[in-house]
Amino acid sequence: MSDWLQIGEALEVHGFRLADGPAPRSVSGGDISAAWRLETDQGPLFLKTGPLEFLDLFEAEAAGLQELAAADAVRVPGVAAQGSSGNGAWLALEWLDLERAANQPRTQRLLGRQLALLHRRARESFGWHRDNTIGTTPQQNDPDLDWVRFFRQRRLLVQLQLAESNGFGGELLEEGAKLARSLARLFDDYEPSPSLLHGDLWGGNVGSVDGQPVMFDPAVYYGDRESDLAMTRLFGGFGGEFYRAYEREWPLHRGSSRRVALYQLYHVLNHLNMFGRSYLGRALGLMRELNRGLQ
Repeated sequence: MSDWLQIGEALEVHGFRLADGPAPRSVSGGDISAAWRLETDQGPLFLKTGPLEFLDLFEAEAAGLQELAAADAVRVPGVAAQGSSGNGAWLALEWLDLERAANQPRTQRLLGRQLALLHRRARESFGWHRDNTIGTTPQQNDPDLDWVRFFRQRRLLVQLQLAESNGFGGELLEEGAKLARSLARLFDDYEPSPSLLHGDLWGGNVGSVDGQPVMFDPAVYYGDRESDLAMTRLFGGFGGEFYRAYEREWPLHRGSSRRVALYQLYHVLNHLNMFGRSYLGRALGLMRELNRGLQ
């Protein structure tokens, strides 16, 4: 297969020579891209492949993993190489024999502490040096010193505009516009600092190797650390040991519970835009809850 030959030639430049023997094997790897186990003389690699338009997505993911790795807080897969061949794009990562982290109390404690350490890595402004994606949705990261403005313009309104273009109008847009106008009131006594975030921290993007936590599939930017924590509560997979360990390392602001629904709303709107109407009721419910609290 010519694509495998081209990928092999590209990997060889980075010190990975395809091994003689087993052909690339399809493995589970998520809903967005195809995933493969690729045997090389230096050990196996985890390879993601997709259409050519995924090239920027994979470049952003590689940059995000490298940003997280530089923080030296939570383990992430090492980036081997990324590029394009033929009509497709690809990303090669360190192969890790991952286990589920949800039912491992020690791993949960370590992850809570390590995530707090990751969040200690800060910048002067919110955003990042490049845009990336949340799932397949473009995520705008233009730097801004004002978090409320950043979240309103780069997160909430972008998702609402996309929802409108996808045919979701009416009450969703009315409630969204009302929330956007009142957003600053959720931050009356709280000024978040720009923390390094995983950005898409649900249970499916966390595993463990020999009891050590591993995070992957990030949507990295610098933002309010509460948003990572809110995402962990959206779909489950994180236990009490995780939250207690995080709080011991870096306690959350006393009013953080007021903003959980706001940060979850961003991800629910994104799911609405990616997967359709089944998320409309949940998005409306979160907006109504927030707007009632701001009356």
